[in-house]
Amino acid sequence: MTTLYIDEIEIGMERSLTRRISDAEIESFAEASGDRNPLHFCDTHAADTVFKGRIAHGILTASLISAVIGEQMPGHGAIYLSQTLKFRAPVRPGDTVDVLCTVSGVQSEKNRITLDCACRVGDTVVLDGEAVVLAPSRPT
Repeated sequence: MTTLYIDEIEIGMERSLTRRISDAEIESFAEASGDRNPLHFCDTHAADTVFKGRIAHGILTASLISAVIGEQMPGHGAIYLSQTLKFRAPVRPGDTVDVLCTVSGVQSEKNRITLDCACRVGDTVVLDGEAVVLAPSRPT
């Protein structure tokens, strides 16, 4: 079990994740979310859009931030309070997404941490934002 307690978290701490986005993951996300926009599935339709090809769901990419929070920092016991997101560029099937979450604030008295979050494909930021998370206290 991975857990960082509020007293262990400091400004500047980072956690990361790298994930290749496959067609199977896009299909699974569509099944879970109910979003079957042809932009994610139909090459012909997607070719006629501003993206000139199929893209992954933006929230699928954002969910990788959730994986960092829930599994690494603070990890098990974390409670997501809020998340801002700016979608800056598309993620395409087969792209490898690098996620980096950096602690930018700690409110120990409220057990809250603020994380600057960024997702990149290569050198391109595809998504960024800020998360506020309730971190667990050390058991007494």
